[in-house]
Amino acid sequence: MRTGCIVLAALVAAGGCKKSGNAQKLEMKAQADATKPQIAVAAVDSGDICVTHGQLDKSAATLAVNVPTFRAVALGTTGEAVALNFTYQGNSKETRALASGELRRQIGLKLRAANGCNLVYVMWRLDPRPELEISTKVNPGMATHAECGANGYTKLKKPSYRTAVPALLTGERHVLQAEIAGNELLAWIDGELAWRGDLPAEVKDITGPSGFRSDNLAYDVNGVAAPTGSTGADKPHCVPIEEDD
Repeated sequence: MRTGCIVLAALVAAGGCKKSGNAQKLEMKAQADATKPQIAVAAVDSGDICVTHGQLDKSAATLAVNVPTFRAVALGTTGEAVALNFTYQGNSKETRALASGELRRQIGLKLRAANGCNLVYVMWRLDPRPELEISTKVNPGMATHAECGANGYTKLKKPSYRTAVPALLTGERHVLQAEIAGNELLAWIDGELAWRGDLPAEVKDITGPSGFRSDNLAYDVNGVAAPTGSTGADKPHCVPIEEDD
């Protein structure tokens, strides 16, 4: 009798044939390719983009950002999903360090943005290497930058799936999209799943709109899309404030 995985006794004893590392990677990649956004998003009117820090240039046909610090939320959205379509134009003319003193170049999404102290971030960082960084910022009972500053951040380090992130090249157009499904967060770059993992329990009850932010980058905003609906967020109208860092 031949031995190996074709022998029933061996299958029973060993629990089946173990897949090679390469086969496992191929299977994970196939599953990732089949994982697409499930939450429907609708285009956000430019008038509903509430800039809470920085400036959104509306003088040209395409909206543009060229300031070192930019923060915005999309009024009337649920905060459970968001997609940002942008064209990267390089570094902003001026630079600004974060409150921590770190000088970052990054662009990303905001989910459940109750305020500048309580929300979820999906950030495409450029330095020291391109990567997708998912973090939460939770400061119960606080709402303003004066109250929480740069406190309350937690970087999510153990995703169930992640893949390499491309570098940003001047003139290239990309779509960064994310959604929260149950207790999971999923993020895509140009339609390809880039990150998937569980969110901590403390963000379960945070509610707020979708949004986007950037630090020290210049780019054209080709479009923002998010699910519409009421969130019970604390600001029904656009109120520019000095917010999260």
